[in-house]
Amino acid sequence: MAVSIKTEQELELMREAGKILAKTHNELEKIIEPGISTWKINKIGEEIIRSYQCIPSFLNYNGYPASICISVNDEVVHGIPSKKRILKEGDIVSLDAGVIYKGYHSDAARTHAVGEISKEARQLIEVTRQSFFEGIRYAREGCHLHEISNTIGSYAKGFGYGVVRDLVGHGIGRHLHEDPQVPNFAQRGRGLKLQAGMTLAIEPMINMGAWQVEWLKDDWTVVTRDGSLSAHYENTVLITKGEPEILSME
Repeated sequence: MAVSIKTEQELELMREAGKILAKTHNELEKIIEPGISTWKINKIGEEIIRSYQCIPSFLNYNGYPASICISVNDEVVHGIPSKKRILKEGDIVSLDAGVIYKGYHSDAARTHAVGEISKEARQLIEVTRQSFFEGIRYAREGCHLHEISNTIGSYAKGFGYGVVRDLVGHGIGRHLHEDPQVPNFAQRGRGLKLQAGMTLAIEPMINMGAWQVEWLKDDWTVVTRDGSLSAHYENTVLITKGEPEILSME
């Protein structure tokens, strides 16, 4: 496994990519409301990304047909935007987006409430987000990769949730997906020893029910097998000698 250590010049480009992605997510959050189509969210997201002279990381990546992955309710990840998919009061919607700035990627995801949602759905969103922050306590030089994985998984499982196993986080930099893989669930062994300069996309995907998922016929959209709600939270994180630096938050 060849895990790249970024130079300071590379990190400056990744910081800028992350700032632009954070702004994109913050702007998209403002338009999430009942009645909007997932197609329109994608259109606006792509316009924002390109307004910063960036390229959407996901558009045409392995054939994916949009710039923003938009997943509603029981859809875990990689939902394809559609004019026919209209958000309704009480839905939850996950937006996963990436940008390329001068050859370097940033990747981040957020799950939002559509109007008023149930107490149970709101807790799922909050626990998924918090599981990320629990995990990155170990995203520092000298810790081991699976300390992040184990912490995310045990925190979410403490609420009775299922932690998706078929999809994991990843290294990121000049390529959207680099080594190492970053699971969100318990692993054998300690895994890779982390070094300053590594950049990881850490992304808990948490189901209200069981962890099992399946792919729809479009070969992209991943859904919970039991039809339960799913939430997703992700940031691009820089490993340092001290506190981790979250590159995709303003």
